[in-house]
Amino acid sequence: MLEKMLANIDPNGEHRFYTDPFEVIKNLDKPIDVAFLDVEMPGMDGITLAKKITERYPLCNIVFLTGYSEYMPSAFEMHASGYVLKPFSQKKLEEALLHRRYRVPDMSDRPVKVQCFGSFEVFVNGETVKFGRQKSKELFAYLIDRRGAMCTIDMMIGNLYPDQPADNAVKSKLRVYTSDMISTFGKLGVEDLIVKNSGTFGVNTKLLNCDYYRYLDNDPLAISRYTGEYMTQYPFAEETRAFLEMKYYKDHNIM
Repeated sequence: MLEKMLANIDPNGEHRFYTDPFEVIKNLDKPIDVAFLDVEMPGMDGITLAKKITERYPLCNIVFLTGYSEYMPSAFEMHASGYVLKPFSQKKLEEALLHRRYRVPDMSDRPVKVQCFGSFEVFVNGETVKFGRQKSKELFAYLIDRRGAMCTIDMMIGNLYPDQPADNAVKSKLRVYTSDMISTFGKLGVEDLIVKNSGTFGVNTKLLNCDYYRYLDNDPLAISRYTGEYMTQYPFAEETRAFLEMKYYKDHNIM
């Protein structure tokens, strides 16, 4: 019954179903958005199983489906996202999903898609962005890496030209790349993507569907797609690569 209802509610989602709680523990191989659990099960109760799941994935939404209301206090103590009494209906499941505690922001309708995992690429309305200069693309990658933080000319030079002094010649080059970057997105109808303020530059993150940002928001799909590679063509991304590697090991309990 649950399988049919979830197929109607979320036809494009990945759904897995188990009758053995120990099989669930064996298959905690990737992040889970929502776990629907009964309370009374053979071998292990649902409260214990929920604790084991959230030890591995703290942002997993736990929804209990049970015929016993007396377990509600225990569920609330562990901050469950929902408690649905049997007999449940599709409408009750939809309400539980609508009010779940942890939600990943929906970025699917944003016009600019940015791929950071693997090699860096940018798409606007599904088409690959072609920059006039490769350094313009690298500059945009650096601003993406900064996640909306405003960057000065000196900061950008220090990361794009780490072995060169920030003299007038280099600053002149950077102004050319900045102008090319802004012009590129202006021609594509997303002129508001680059934010300028008193000689500093940043990106408007509200226009971005970025795998790196989704990963930090604990989006299960983004987490499953991260394989250890981040902006592989750019040396300045090394610090973020190290951060992502540490986060990956921590999230997967790898020592």
